[in-house]
Amino acid sequence: MQIAVYSGSFNPLHIGHLAILKYLVSEGGFDCVYLIVSPKNPLKDGISAATGQDRYEAAIKAVNRHFQEGKEVMVDDIELTMPEPHYTIRTLDALREREPGNTFTLVMGADNLAGIRKWKDYRRILKEYGVSVYPRSGHDLDEVRTDLLNEDPSYIIGLMNAEMVDISSTIIRNAISLGQDASRWLM
Repeated sequence: MQIAVYSGSFNPLHIGHLAILKYLVSEGGFDCVYLIVSPKNPLKDGISAATGQDRYEAAIKAVNRHFQEGKEVMVDDIELTMPEPHYTIRTLDALREREPGNTFTLVMGADNLAGIRKWKDYRRILKEYGVSVYPRSGHDLDEVRTDLLNEDPSYIIGLMNAEMVDISSTIIRNAISLGQDASRWLM
């Protein structure tokens, strides 16, 4: 099976994530999407790994509201059981070891692709697994892709023609901290 691996802190899941998930299951060419809640991104501060289980449980509820969980989208807790640091390459390798018959492709935003050279073993990610990239405001996806392919033409970098929803978990958390209703943005 062709599996899209969509990982992140998802703090919280929002309508932008939902748009990506809907694209992946309808037009992305994947048999299933694994939504992987990461306890702690090694490149970001501010999110405690201790909230990982709560975010995982919230993800299951959110996915079940929109999809038949386990068929189109499966919320996977693989990173919750892995030791820190939670490097994406380790997660992809663990998935491949757990399910050797499946093919895994990492899903990421253009902002992450622009900074992928900071990621542990990014060359392996791009060569062995490949990425499917969705647009994000402020990032020229074609330019970023071309720059990486100039480094190594064997990189696998697919571009998604998904709807761009200009919202972020940070905006939602800030709105909630100010006492504002953010329910219209939540998944």
